[in-house]
Amino acid sequence: VAQQTMLRASLERAGPTYTYKVVLLGSTSVGKSSLAYRYVRNDFKESLPTVGCSFFTKILNLDVATIKLEIWDTAGQEKYQSVCHLYFRGAHAALLVYDITDEGTLSRAKLWLRDLEKEFLPEEIVMALVGNKTDLEAEREVPTEKGEEFARTKGLLFMETSAKSNHQVKDIFMAMAQELLRREQEKTPAPSPHRGPTVELEDSRGRTKCC
Repeated sequence: VAQQTMLRASLERAGPTYTYKVVLLGSTSVGKSSLAYRYVRNDFKESLPTVGCSFFTKILNLDVATIKLEIWDTAGQEKYQSVCHLYFRGAHAALLVYDITDEGTLSRAKLWLRDLEKEFLPEEIVMALVGNKTDLEAEREVPTEKGEEFARTKGLLFMETSAKSNHQVKDIFMAMAQELLRREQEKTPAPSPHRGPTVELEDSRGRTKCC
């Protein structure tokens, strides 16, 4: 009986479980794959070419809930653009990644944002602008203030990161997860004491799978 009571208390503390689809968008070579690889496996690889899309999962055990992130890393090449549009349908969050040493990649991130704005209402998706490769500060082309200002005007989360040095990689994903959870708590009534501890979200828009 004591063990059952402890198990029940543990489950109650764990709270509900939410599953969210996260897409990484941006030009080729901005470091999307390296960010995902660093975050999920805490490792760095200089070159991780993506063909179509790669898929990662990450579990976050927070105080009030467990969050499962399904991270979709899309290819940045122009020839994959039409395919990538299929992947970000049904997403709950998007990271728009650019390279701080290449101003053109920020312009490309803005185009991805335009595409997302056509697909989603602001309350349907959490979006973050991510300036990657801060380890290459000497080669910087995009001032931090420029990224910050654009993110502020568009209501995006913003952070600069380095997959190589592991600078703020966990922080940006955590900020995104916390915003997803905050929105979830705003729209979800308090759970009934008779309801089970796990809630699996089903996206009403459905998910599109591509080969």
